Amino acid sequence: MKQFSDLGLSDRTLKAITQKGFEEPTQIQELTIPAMLSGNDDIVAQAQTGTGKTAAFGLPLIELIDGAKTGTKALVIAPTRELVVQICEELNSLKGENPLKIAPIYGGQSYDRQIFQLKRGIDIVVGTPGRILDHVHKETLDLSQITSLVMDEADEMLNMGFIDDIEEIISVSNPDKRMLLFSATMPPRIRELAQKYLKNPITLKTKTQLTTNLTDQIYFEVFERDRFEALCRIIDMEDDFYAIIFCRTKIETDEIASHLIDRGYSADALHGDISQFLRERILTKFRKKAINVLVATDVAARGIDVSDLTHVINYSLPQNPEAYVHRIGRTGRAGQKGTAITFVTPSEFRKLGFLQRATKADIKKREVPTVAQILAEQKRKISKEIQLLSDDAEAEEFEEWAKELLVNYNAEKLVSVLISAAYGDKFDTENYAELTPVKPKSSPERRGGGAKADGFDKYSKFPKRKDGGEFEDWKNKRFDKKSMRDTRFVEQEGTTRLFIAKGKNDGFNKKKAISMITDVAGRGVSIGTITIHDSFSFVNVPFAAAEVILRSFNGSKDTLVKRAKEK
Repeated sequence: MKQFSDLGLSDRTLKAITQKGFEEPTQIQELTIPAMLSGNDDIVAQAQTGTGKTAAFGLPLIELIDGAKTGTKALVIAPTRELVVQICEELNSLKGENPLKIAPIYGGQSYDRQIFQLKRGIDIVVGTPGRILDHVHKETLDLSQITSLVMDEADEMLNMGFIDDIEEIISVSNPDKRMLLFSATMPPRIRELAQKYLKNPITLKTKTQLTTNLTDQIYFEVFERDRFEALCRIIDMEDDFYAIIFCRTKIETDEIASHLIDRGYSADALHGDISQFLRERILTKFRKKAINVLVATDVAARGIDVSDLTHVINYSLPQNPEAYVHRIGRTGRAGQKGTAITFVTPSEFRKLGFLQRATKADIKKREVPTVAQILAEQKRKISKEIQLLSDDAEAEEFEEWAKELLVNYNAEKLVSVLISAAYGDKFDTENYAELTPVKPKSSPERRGGGAKADGFDKYSKFPKRKDGGEFEDWKNKRFDKKSMRDTRFVEQEGTTRLFIAKGKNDGFNKKKAISMITDVAGRGVSIGTITIHDSFSFVNVPFAAAEVILRSFNGSKDTLVKRAKEK
């Protein structure tokens, strides 16, 4: 294992690294830092979330920038406000005594404040694509002299529909700049972007698997109506539960968080409709563990830097393998073990199998805890708590009173009464609803001709990976009606064609269609074919998402969006 001192960094930077407490470089740092310092090649680097990508590009960037020159020298693009702030804070902590000026620009923050900073001169600007373009159009940010452009979490920017913005940023910036692209996964569109804009890039890829060995990956097969009950049972079984629960839509996120609070759990929700001020308050509470459960959409959770999560819960199955990798990468970090749990309905089993094949993950099946198991665990926890109290608590002033009680009352009866008064509500079986058993007919053995529940390598009907091992997004798969019947896909897993009363004549395009849909159904929604005509448009979305969208637009006769008529 190499040391940071072996990578060509200056003494000043090494001092800053030591002050940060870093001891050894991660794989992506070991690969990227020398490559950036020793040449001028563009770089494509693939490494999962939580592997130290910011320091990988940040340390050499700080070394290479000439602070004596005026103007912005480097631009770092990231998909979310939280990630922008996180990168900026990390770079400022890594620069040590280097006088470089580094600042974030993102939506939700005052333009005046950002313009004031930019006019004073910023060496490294870190920003979201939309706000960067806003400043470019206002002529408050000049990219004509930048020497480096870094795209972090490129696959997430693709999923969020930022590719057009990124291409515009590239086109208006210095043509002689060096470009670096970092991504956890490399879907075809990202490879196309790299081939189009990066000049003979060198490719760096860590040898570690996409999903970490420190994360125990398991799934529970439950019916849709039983997901929430299963979630509560899992929380109650754990000694220390500190988790992010991922949902597909904003509506679902709010509902789950509200139900958890009603059940007495310390929870809150995070999604795109929450203001930046409230968002920061919620994240501060979560980091300080004032709340221990955060229910979030994929996009809202981007950039959350919490290293000690015990669990990641896929309440809704992620839309594609890339999203799964990003989600579970939030636990099992910084050398600590974690658990990634996925809820799967019988009709989603094929998707789970594809997900496992695509990520090469070992996702094991578990049974939802029974009420008896939960009550036994509660007894163990309370017994442990009582033991700790008896060892540590100062209660001498109550000892005489205790002796009097023991004289007048039976000891076992007295203890049972006190336990009932203090903890009785935890043993109320009415707290738990009955779960509907998932019958064997929905098992993988029946559908896949003998596949094991814990391993899907024999499940021959799963979509195959492309040569080279890159992901194939299942949202692009097409199934005929016969195969849909044969595999028992319920209607919820199908798609609905929506009619939108806007077209080219209204300035409507695919990007605006995506934005309109994701604003309502959540950015994680899988969007199929979009067809834009002169005065109207069509878009295919999953059935469940369509219902949310139609409810949002009221479904009235003259509404902007309604279900398309059958051909």
